Amino acid sequence: MKILILSLAFCICFSSVQAQEETAEYKSAILSLQESFNQEDYEAIFGIFSEEMKQALPLPNTISFFKGLRAQAGEIKGNAFIAFERQGTASYKTTFENGIFNLLLSLNEQKEITGLLLKPYQEPSKKNENLKNNLSSENGSITPEQSEIIFNKIGSYPDQTQLAIAIIKDGEVSYFGAKREKDNFNEVRNSIKVFEIGSITKVFTSTLLAELVINKQVKLDDPINKYLDFNINGDQTISFLSLANHTSGLPRLPSNLNLFLADPKNPYAAYDEGKLESYLKDSLQINDSSKTTYEYSNLGAGLLAYTISEIENKSFEEMLQERVFTKYKMNQSSTDINKFKNELVKGLDPEGNVTSNWDLSALKGAGAILSTVEDLTQFAKAQFDLKNKALSLTQKSTSNAFPNMDMGLGWHIIKGKNYLFHNGGTGGYTSSMVLDLAEKDGIIILSNVSAFHPDMSKIDQLSMELMDGLR
Repeated sequence: MKILILSLAFCICFSSVQAQEETAEYKSAILSLQESFNQEDYEAIFGIFSEEMKQALPLPNTISFFKGLRAQAGEIKGNAFIAFERQGTASYKTTFENGIFNLLLSLNEQKEITGLLLKPYQEPSKKNENLKNNLSSENGSITPEQSEIIFNKIGSYPDQTQLAIAIIKDGEVSYFGAKREKDNFNEVRNSIKVFEIGSITKVFTSTLLAELVINKQVKLDDPINKYLDFNINGDQTISFLSLANHTSGLPRLPSNLNLFLADPKNPYAAYDEGKLESYLKDSLQINDSSKTTYEYSNLGAGLLAYTISEIENKSFEEMLQERVFTKYKMNQSSTDINKFKNELVKGLDPEGNVTSNWDLSALKGAGAILSTVEDLTQFAKAQFDLKNKALSLTQKSTSNAFPNMDMGLGWHIIKGKNYLFHNGGTGGYTSSMVLDLAEKDGIIILSNVSAFHPDMSKIDQLSMELMDGLR
């Protein structure tokens, strides 16, 4: 059965704060969704959407989608809560008459639906008992404890899975690579191999903004409106700061990005700048009540890169090369996949089949960069330099997102541990990057594990466990 998608995102996941029990709010929401769906009352489902969801999926589209789902899958027979996979996103095993799906449901504080993802259900992968750990610690790049942690986390991933890992301890770096080859996890040298880094790109987009601020070309509180050659719908103002820390009130994705009609293996490719401009001029709506509230937005990061490009009159790629990649000696980083041939590690879908790379088109600033762990280590070590004004600006708290997390510019700041963190996920890749500025420690993981793999969150868990172990 074709994968049905209502909301597709570059994921920001916080496995360390996952709840293990279903809350009353989510139980009520999933039961209400099931009841309305079975009664074919699709307007009632639309009624519990947030304003952002209503923009992204207008009523006619909502009705069309659920009618199509009903025709294919039949009634919902039951929902079994699995876990909270991400901050505010509950995962359910949803049984229909004609099949079983994995339903991901996100709610806001008003108990409105802010995200819905439906895909074929896969039983959680179990580690193969015959799987052998050939990850050696003899060369000193990792300790025996780290070897065991890595092996325990990656045992459910498919054949040909690769992980490229950088371990930074007190500013010193060691690299380690692992690859599954049938029933063996073997050590490989892949520190210069190229992967999609997904939403870690957002940190680089915000770094470009910080460069403009330090050079006094813009101010953080400036509205982007005055730098665009067209009026935003309703003359609504959007600041640079709000785009960088996800408090703009913008939805996760623009309403004229129709994922039902997009290629599921490359869903953003057809969304060009003309469509983005059309959305901003004719369709953009922001509720005043949602401004200043953290709401993760790929649209916001894409719009930030677009606006900076307008100011500089250069492409996103040109700005990255001139202001970031060259500066930090990141010679194997780009948004242009054509620059990489044998160095590219092929992305895998959840079943382990080679899948296509993603073209982010007008939303490049949200997740288009390809890079290596060696290049990202150069960028990470630069973060430790307190004299670097642009990078220091990105690290400062600008808003409170959750009780355990603040936002800098691009960076998520985990309270208590004071870690800088970001992760990323695309159709064929998952990444994670966590830094401790005070100790000059860091963990960077790039992988070809699909963001839609049921155990993709283990990449984040691995990065956090390795990081905590450095302490």
